[in-house]
Formats: sequence, structure tokens, C-alpha cells
Amino acid sequence: MFPRELTLSTTRSFFLFGARGTGKSTLLERVFPKHDALWIDLLAPDQESRFALHPESLAVILDEEIMRKNRKKWVVIDEIQKVPALLGVVHKYIREKKFNFAMTGSSARKLKRAQADMLAGRASLFELFPLNHLELDDGFSLEKALHRGTLPEAWELTPEECNRYLRSYCNVYLKEEVISEQLIRKIMPFRNFLELAAIQNAQIINYSKFAKDCGVDENTVHTYFEILSDTLLGFELQPFHLSIRKRQRRNSKFYLFDIGVTRALSGRLDEKLVPHSGSYGFAFEHFVILEIHRLVHTRELDWKLSYLLTKDGNEIDLIIEKNPQKRIALEIKSNDKVDEARVSSFARLAQDIPHTEMLFLSCDKTPMRFGKVSCLHWKEGIKRIFA
Repeated sequence: MFPRELTLSTTRSFFLFGARGTGKSTLLERVFPKHDALWIDLLAPDQESRFALHPESLAVILDEEIMRKNRKKWVVIDEIQKVPALLGVVHKYIREKKFNFAMTGSSARKLKRAQADMLAGRASLFELFPLNHLELDDGFSLEKALHRGTLPEAWELTPEECNRYLRSYCNVYLKEEVISEQLIRKIMPFRNFLELAAIQNAQIINYSKFAKDCGVDENTVHTYFEILSDTLLGFELQPFHLSIRKRQRRNSKFYLFDIGVTRALSGRLDEKLVPHSGSYGFAFEHFVILEIHRLVHTRELDWKLSYLLTKDGNEIDLIIEKNPQKRIALEIKSNDKVDEARVSSFARLAQDIPHTEMLFLSCDKTPMRFGKVSCLHWKEGIKRIFA
């Protein structure tokens, strides 16, 4: 069992969203043991069927619980998106201050689609991600993370078992999150889209090319990316510009939520990543951006993340806006020796962004400084960002 950075509320109802396999149920069992809370598991077919047909039966169960001498004050509902109609009952009992509810979900899309009552601010929102390097602590291995990702179950398996698990994970996602929830009408174009999204991971989205390669129109591609976001399989990284209006005119990048799942979807699980190779560098950049994204959301920081691409095709990997007067520009390279020429090129790009600290993160353990650019090992860089 891994320690998690996320601290859940024990005094107020909440939603805990996260992709399948991130450890939501495990975390809730640790905070709300089954002998102290009333648990409803909607992944169990009998319970899903029962509450889908008769959502009011939850009220009967809760009223019975109220009559008990040593009644439970917390109710855990696992995978609430399976039966959105239950939220009406939940709302009533929260409003009457009779129970607190902890509700997990691996998709917000069905809740949005059903226009379900999201409890009008009566429940907090938390997100859980795959493990980060701080949670893995001394057990962390960069090579392992780049090859298999950091989903809790995948981390503890042998390489062969891990590959089977990740392939199965992708099939289960298609079967249970997409097909069974009727998010799309035709499965094959979406299956092709998933593979292409993994191959094009962390690149600027070219909607017309996606549409052509998948055999669908551009509006459908936009919908597909929305499905990935709503089912928590990834997130968009918007382009940076001081003008919010101009940001909205440019295309985002899309990052899948886990490196292992990305490799599985793209059919590259058997490919060994060799240090100093292009594929290793892409995986390392993906990893560092995922780490920062996870920590920003886990610690509930109101920071904005973006990338910068100039007219000349030069790029800054990540810009962190803590506030309009405090930004950090990051260049991320997997090299174990810092290349001063690359640092100088990065500095020329970042110097025109006002109120910006410049960090060059790599695998070089020797801290250095070239002009205004601090060169740090990626772990030290992340520590500095969140200090």
C-alpha cells in the first residue's frame, strides 16, 4: 500500500475523481474503513442494477441506518457515474445534515450528459492520479516509470505481467468506459483515434489530420478528445500568450495521463527506451510534465500550465503561471550532462516573457547556472517549483 499525497476531507462530503486503477477505492478504504462507513459499490452488477432501477431505495437504506443505535455517519458510493440519479437522494441527505458522502468516479461525462445534480457546491472535488515520485519515495525508479508508468498495480508487477495488465487496462477502458456507457456510436474510428492520440501524445493537436486518419469529421475528433478528458485519460496543455483571447485561437497539446497506458495504446510496450535516444527524451519530458500536473492538482494550486511555440518553430516545454507576476519557464531534457548551447537557446526564448524564472531540468545531478538560467536535476527542480 502506497502513501498518497492527497488529503481527503473527513468533515465534508466530496467527489473523488480519477481514472480507473489510480487507487481511489484503496484510498477511501484507508480513510473510511468498511466497519465505520456504509459502502455502496456500483461496480458490482447487482448493486448497479438495483439502484439504476430504483434509486429511491438508497433513501430506504439510509433511513434504516439512521434508526441504528451506533449508526454510521459516512456513506461511500463507488463509481457514482454508473447511477447519476442517486445524486438527487444524496443531495437531500446532505442538505438535511444526516450523512456525509464520499463519492468516487472515473468519468464526469455521464454526470454532465445526464445533467445530474452536482450538489450545488455542497460537495468538494478531489482528483487522484497515478503515483508520483514523492509517493514512491525510495522505491522510485526513473527507468521503471518511463517503461511502465506509475499506476499502482502496474508498479508492483513483473515486466511480463505489467505488459499484460496495461494491454488489458486499455481494453477495459474501451469496453467499460466508452462502449458500455454509450459515449460513441462507432467503436472502430474511436479505437483508431486512441492509437493515434497515443502516438501523437504531447504534440500540438492537428484536428484535420486526426479526422482524415480516423475517417471522421473534425467535430467528431473534438468530441473524442473531450471523451478522453472527461474519462480522465488525459488533459490539454494550452498554448501560452499574454492575451487570453489569442490563447484560445491556437491549438493545445494533449497529454495522456500515464506513460505505461500511452505505450500500451501506441503498441510500444515491447520497445526498450534507450537513454539519449529521441523516444527516451520524449518519454522523459512526458514524465516530468505529468509529475508537475499531478502535484499542482493534488495540492489544489490555482496555477496555469501552458507551452510556448514561436513563429520560428522554437518551443518552451512548459510555462507555469503561479500568478500574473510570477512565472516559471521550463526546458526539459533527459541528458545526464547539461548542454550549454541548449541552455543559451532556451534563455533567448524565455527572456521576453515578463516576470519569469528560467529552469533547465535534466538528469545532470550537478547544479549549474548560466546567466539567468538555473540548471537542476529534475527532482531538485520540482522541489524548487513547489517550495
